[in-house]
Amino acid sequence: MSAKNLDRHNRWRSKTVAFRVSPEEWEHFEKIVALSGLSKQDYLIERTLQRDIIVQGNPRVYKALKNQMQDIYGELRRISNGGAVSDEILDTLNLIAVTLGGMKGE
Repeated sequence: MSAKNLDRHNRWRSKTVAFRVSPEEWEHFEKIVALSGLSKQDYLIERTLQRDIIVQGNPRVYKALKNQMQDIYGELRRISNGGAVSDEILDTLNLIAVTLGGMKGE
């Protein structure tokens, strides 16, 4: 048995879950998973079981934060030229603020 197919309680993960999302939903999902520092599988399991996502600061999380902040900076520059703020940008910005606020306590 491979260790990656066992959960933290040493239970075999043998069931598969699949569903479809829109390209926009996928992009948002990719962002929030990257900011969590978890694998997609672990993120989905935690959220499905209504558990809080605990972000552990590591190089992957810091890189995701940096990349998202660069994207938001680009959006803010676009907005300053008369564009509108999208709900997705506001959601991502809020998630970044919560993540950074939690890391501040480390």
